[in-house]
Formats: sequence, structure tokens, C-alpha cells
Amino acid sequence: MTPLILWFRRDLRLDDNPMLAAAAATGRPLIPVFIADGAVTGLGAAARWRIGEGVSSFAQRLAGAGARLTLRRGPVEGVLRALLSETGATGVWWTRLYDPAARDRDSALKAALRADGLDARSFDGHTLAEPWELRTGTGGFYKVYTPFWKALEARGVMAPLAAPAHLPPPAVWPGTEDLRDWRLGAAMNRGAPVLARYARIGEEAALARLDAFLAGPVEDYREGRDFPAREAVSGLSENLTYGEISPRRIWHAARAIEAASPDHSGALHFRKELAWRDFAHHLMYHTPHLLTETWRPEWDGFPWQGDSAAADRWRQGMTGEALVDAGLRQMYVTGTMHNRVRMIVASYLTKHLMIHWKIGLDWFADCLTDWDPASNALGWQWVAGSGPDAAPYFRVFNPATQAEKFDRAGGYRRRFIAELSRTPAPEALAYFDAVPREWRLDPRRPYPQPMVDLAAGRTRALEAYQAHRGG
Repeated sequence: MTPLILWFRRDLRLDDNPMLAAAAATGRPLIPVFIADGAVTGLGAAARWRIGEGVSSFAQRLAGAGARLTLRRGPVEGVLRALLSETGATGVWWTRLYDPAARDRDSALKAALRADGLDARSFDGHTLAEPWELRTGTGGFYKVYTPFWKALEARGVMAPLAAPAHLPPPAVWPGTEDLRDWRLGAAMNRGAPVLARYARIGEEAALARLDAFLAGPVEDYREGRDFPAREAVSGLSENLTYGEISPRRIWHAARAIEAASPDHSGALHFRKELAWRDFAHHLMYHTPHLLTETWRPEWDGFPWQGDSAAADRWRQGMTGEALVDAGLRQMYVTGTMHNRVRMIVASYLTKHLMIHWKIGLDWFADCLTDWDPASNALGWQWVAGSGPDAAPYFRVFNPATQAEKFDRAGGYRRRFIAELSRTPAPEALAYFDAVPREWRLDPRRPYPQPMVDLAAGRTRALEAYQAHRGG
């Protein structure tokens, strides 16, 4: 009955946590640990702030189950070996992650600990299915979403596990660091209090958010999810990112809605979006270059432009295209961005401005509280045309026509752009409270003129694609 160390990362929950459920079932003393290694301290500013808030909330959740969360900083193996020595623990368990850096680190750690006779185990729980479990008829991995979705739906998703009622404590708890000393929100500067108004942090908030969504808004999800001014989306991407809610819990809750009403297309399409997240992790696992290089090799050498003053105007939400700027400002104020608007924002950067998708990917990584390496990379490459399921020769989102179709009354744009209203909304003004002072932005200044003519920008992008293809 020696203790087990439970290394938490992006699984900050008690409910449907396979690693935690298996550990609790052993009856052994459990020592939950969170480590601020390079994978944590290297996060973008908003994600680093948000994971700190999530860790704080999770520590309180553990306390309610009779446990404590031990906090340590440093390289993972060194921290864990020190804890093994201090506590007499003989095992370390964790939940798997699938990005290349995590896989390399975890594989080396597991081999090193097992070589010393220690019990090192990893568990599922971050996705609906493990990335290697779904295979095509020829045994390969899926490169197109629709067949992937059909395979996942046919395979089914394991039922979620209940949260343990009690976690057996060790005889003596190891020492812990003070989360405040980590200063995970320092890079946010004055933006942190703004983000805090919109974040829904922790497991209890995530479960409540799911219940509220399924009690009403999901009915309008199929159509409403494209209209950024409507309250038709779940907002759960933030909580999924840090594992504050299980994807399996969400999947089966939506399935229950469908079972009660077989014609409920909203819940079905909600599950399809959840499956898209799995598809992103599936691709990242099998083709890790998705995160850093063009996924389609024929796009190597495409003449995207590098960083520039134009990219700065895009980052600052000052392009003069109101729907684009509203999305970028929403991200800076709330830490998230409406999904359709993400596509429009990305298309404008990579096509109308012809700027490299990596610049946009890095900016999202710095500003999103729901940043996920797989989803972020897949989204950017899909829009740019260099990724899976891409159709670059005609998918050029026109922000003006998109605004007319999906924000005709202008509610979304006015909510986030102070210059468009005599009485700006709180979110619109909050943007100027959050941005760096060196940007010298002022809501009293006139809204900027468009950077490029949309028709000319589209023509230039298509000509570049044709020329690259012909070359």
C-alpha cells in the first residue's frame, strides 16, 4: 500500500478521469501533483494565465475529496524523482497527451521509471478515442474528416466514469510551492482582470455550462452556431483545453438529447464538432509536422509574406474590416473567438493579406485561453489551404459578405468595436483597457479605413495559388 503519485496536466477534473478512477480503486494513498515545467511556462500569455486559474480551482476540488494538490516547478523527471524519494511512493500515473513534445517526454520518463522498477502508467481521457484506435479499411490513418466521423460514430465512445467520492491520503503530505509565486499571469499585465470577467473556470463551472447549453441553446446549434451575435454555442472549448470536463461526458450528454428527440439535429452537429477536435489530435499524432510545417508538401515554398506592419494592424484589430477586427478584439477581451469568425479572421490574414499562417497561429497561441495545439494548427492550415480537407482555390472568405450574411444587424461588430457606436458596449471598451499601452489605441479615434480592396485581394490570392500550382 505504498503511495501513488498522480501527475495532473490537462485533466484537471474528478469526473470521468480514467487515471484517477483507476488509482482510487487501488485503495492506495494518492498524491496529486501539478508540475510547472517548460510545457507550462512556455505557454502563450493567455493560456498560461488560464492554466494557473484552472490549477487553483482544481486544488479546491481535490480538497473536497480529502486530497491536496502538490505544486512543484522544474524538469518533470527531476521533480518526480524527488517526490518519489520524499514520499516513498512507488508509482507515477498520468493522462496521455499527443503533441510531439509531450509524447517524447512521456515515453522517456516511462522508460526511465520502469527501468528502476517503478510503476509508470499512462491513461486515456483527453480525447473521445485514442489517435491510433481508428483506422481506415487499409489500416492507415484518416486524412479526411467525414470518414473519420463515420468511423468514430460506428465505433462508439466509452461511457464516462463517476468521480471518486474519496481519495485516500498519504500519512504525510509532501511540501508544496505557492501558486502565486509562479506568476503564471504576469505576461498578461493589465489584461488579466479583463480576461477574468469572461472565463468560466473549473470543473463545476464546466459541468454547469454543459447543462445550461443542453437545456436550451443546443436546439439552435445547427444554424445558430454560424451567427456570432447569438448565444448558440457551448463555450466548452475553454474547459476542454484544460480537461476540466471530459469529452466523453459531453458526447454522452448530447447523445441523451438525441435519444429523447431523434430529430434533434442540434445535438448531432454538436457531437460532430466534438469529433472534429478528435480529428485534429488524430492528425497531430500521425503527422506531427501539422504543428510547424505545411501539411501538404506541395505547399512548400508558397510565397506567403512574413511579419510586417500589416500583420501588426491585423493583430491589433485595426484592419478596417469590422468583422475581422471584432473577432480579434473578442479574442483579446474574452480569450476566445467565435468559430466562424476564426475562419474569417484567418482567411483575411492568409489570403487578402497573403501573410503566412504561422504568424496567425502564433498570435492565437498567445491570446487564446482555449488554445489547443492540434485544433489551432488544423484550423489555420485548413483555412490557409495547406492542410487536410482544404479547398484553397475557392475558399476565400469575404468579410463584408460574411458580415452581411451572419451579422446583418451588426450586433457582434458593435459589441466589440467601440468606434462603431456612440455608446460602446462594455466589451468594446474593455479592449482598450487590455491592450498594451505601447499600441497607443484610443476608442475616440475614427475607425480605420480598410487595408485592402477585398475583390483585388481575392484576385491576388487566387493568382498566387494558380501560379504556385503551375510552377
